[in-house]
Amino acid sequence: MSYQALYRVWRPQKFSDLVGQDMITRTLKNAIMTHQTSHAYIFNGPRGTGKTSAAKIFAKAVNCHFQENGEPCNKCETCVAITNGQLNDVIEIDAASNNGVEEIRDIRDKVKYAPTQADFKIYIIDEVHMLSTGAFNALLKTLEEPPENVIFILATTEPHKIPATIISRTQKFDFKRITPADSYARMVYILTEKEIEYEEPALKVVAKAAEGGMRDALSILDQVISFGDNKVTLDNALLVTGSVTQDKIQTYVTEVSQKETTQALETIQEIIDEGKDSTRLIEDLIAYGRDLLLYQQAPALINQLELGMVDDTFKALSQTISAEFLYQMINILNEVQQQMRFTTHPDVYLEVLTIRLSQFSTIEVVSDNSQSGLNQEAAKQINDLSKTVETLKKQLLNLNKHDDQHQAVAVAKPKKNVTTQKKATLNLSQIYPILDNATKESLVQLKQVWPELLQQLSVTQRAIMQASEPVAASPDSVLVSFNYDFLAAKASGDTELLDALGNGLDRLLHNTPKLVCITAEQWPEVRKSYIEQNGHEGNETTIEPVPEVVEQVVSKAEEIFGTENIEIKQD
Repeated sequence: MSYQALYRVWRPQKFSDLVGQDMITRTLKNAIMTHQTSHAYIFNGPRGTGKTSAAKIFAKAVNCHFQENGEPCNKCETCVAITNGQLNDVIEIDAASNNGVEEIRDIRDKVKYAPTQADFKIYIIDEVHMLSTGAFNALLKTLEEPPENVIFILATTEPHKIPATIISRTQKFDFKRITPADSYARMVYILTEKEIEYEEPALKVVAKAAEGGMRDALSILDQVISFGDNKVTLDNALLVTGSVTQDKIQTYVTEVSQKETTQALETIQEIIDEGKDSTRLIEDLIAYGRDLLLYQQAPALINQLELGMVDDTFKALSQTISAEFLYQMINILNEVQQQMRFTTHPDVYLEVLTIRLSQFSTIEVVSDNSQSGLNQEAAKQINDLSKTVETLKKQLLNLNKHDDQHQAVAVAKPKKNVTTQKKATLNLSQIYPILDNATKESLVQLKQVWPELLQQLSVTQRAIMQASEPVAASPDSVLVSFNYDFLAAKASGDTELLDALGNGLDRLLHNTPKLVCITAEQWPEVRKSYIEQNGHEGNETTIEPVPEVVEQVVSKAEEIFGTENIEIKQD
């Protein structure tokens, strides 16, 4: 007889043979023992997790007359016929190649006939998500009115492509990925039965490379056995899977974390020269970074998940590499992994990756009683540096205070010059015409709509105008006072703001007056100057006159303290 692959020879024949699906097998066995089987099931899960095998075991169990605790006997005529694919009442259909309406209609026409040999007629439709819309509609009619003694088992890796009307009429079971520990245990059992020598680290590498698929694990194991002449070794497993040794990965991560760029580039070149798969290397590095992160938080969890692949070097790295570096490393690795899918020169990306990972600081000294003498010495140096920095800060603060005192003496008096400069910047040729034509009616009307006008502005514009108010208004011009000099300057030069104000006034007053800006400090001086030159205050227009009581207080203050010592501010 010709050689058969391991995954075919060791295909599960009982529910107890299924690896890592305890909840599903228990539920199905209980349904069989209590005769509470449904007319339709959906088996969903990643490839190689036992969906089709479970469907065939279920078909044997419901039709076996000698079942025991829900398990088929695998000895009776019915069980043997189903195992060999020779029973006409168990029909397996590949929906990927039979996805048309006609094929499903043919099934619909035949389901009405009773089974010829078995108690139940079983239809196993693999990759059911490949059916066309018309085929699903034809299948739905059968599921709505299922015949007696007919069971449909729909297997799929993409359940989201199955219509909700189909899913709602079935029982859905989600097959999970096989854990590395379960894959490892199954391979140990098979190799022991076949009396083949093996190395435990080799099986751990195969289990991780299978990515949760038991069929994939057995296929890789088959290759390793063939490559190693009926012996499973770590070197052969690494060669077959394209994986890198853990020692090499640890060396690389240590070098990039310590900014040893040259050594890290040499290590990556050695890996490339060995012909290792670049994609597999990136995946191994991501997994290693993730393991370090988890080990820092939950060491027991990593020991359980990673099959004890935690050595002294791994533990030392987890204590010295910062979590921040690991976050950055995983993000960069994920980014490079996406980029490498579209390149024919992955080695270039690996070299650039090495330089990027070597660019940031990573080592953290952990203050712990169990630190080595070297770590204690480093901690002492850090403490001394901290004290030195604090001393320098105090000296710098004293110097700044000393400089501030000198600057205060140097710039104590030039107050009048500043005031003169502000007055010189006033454009009186624009302000005086407004005062000449200003009316109280225009000012009152403008003040009434001013809050509403500001609400129509953007947030930024409203922030500028919030500290402003109109102080004089004529039919074609407005004089606006600002509490702060810089806001007045900002508003005067902001064309967009002036346009927005003009548009708003046009909507509210049906008039677009010209806006002139002035500061609250300048306004009393301008008003006083205008009155002195013209002998009047305009057409009863401008800001309300200063109360008489205030004028008396000012006069009395000037008599007591002198005019040169009095500064009047407008509230």
